[in-house]
Amino acid sequence: MGANRTDMRHSAGRQVINQFLAELYGLEASNEGVLVLAATNAPWHLDPALRRPGRFDRVIFVPPPDAEARTEILRILLRDKPVEQTDYRQLAERSDGFSGADLKGIVDVAVEAKLREAFKAGSVQPLQTKDLLQALRQAKPSTVEWFATARNYALYANQAGLYDDVLAFVQQESKPNFLSRLTFWRDK
Repeated sequence: MGANRTDMRHSAGRQVINQFLAELYGLEASNEGVLVLAATNAPWHLDPALRRPGRFDRVIFVPPPDAEARTEILRILLRDKPVEQTDYRQLAERSDGFSGADLKGIVDVAVEAKLREAFKAGSVQPLQTKDLLQALRQAKPSTVEWFATARNYALYANQAGLYDDVLAFVQQESKPNFLSRLTFWRDK
């Protein structure tokens, strides 16, 4: 919704952004005390008018969940599923760099595989750590590709310092395993 208007070919998208900007200013009423938050995976594609002071002038980087957060995400995703012998810590350690959505995909793949097994065997068996590890082996963290793009913006289009948090994350000494998979981070 907030893509750069110069990249749009159709005027309808431009009109939506123009209207949104007008609404942010509260032409008909005061917006005093109203906080508007937005989220995007590509802050570098936002229309510059949205980034002016008083609008969306701050970028808050939310890194991928750490091991503790991944453990809790997995607990939440599996709480209504038949599970037994689940080593959440092992799963969290092996899913470094995975987002919450990535973890949901792993759980979905494991559940689907268990359902296929149940149809063949004629009985339902609970999910176990091995089932989730098998699903994990088939997946790749979606954050790696995002960091490849974000790193370039942080290094080469960061004049205003909007991506300093991203840059600090990718350049930290104790890089998570998933970042070290990218060869260009090894040089930093």
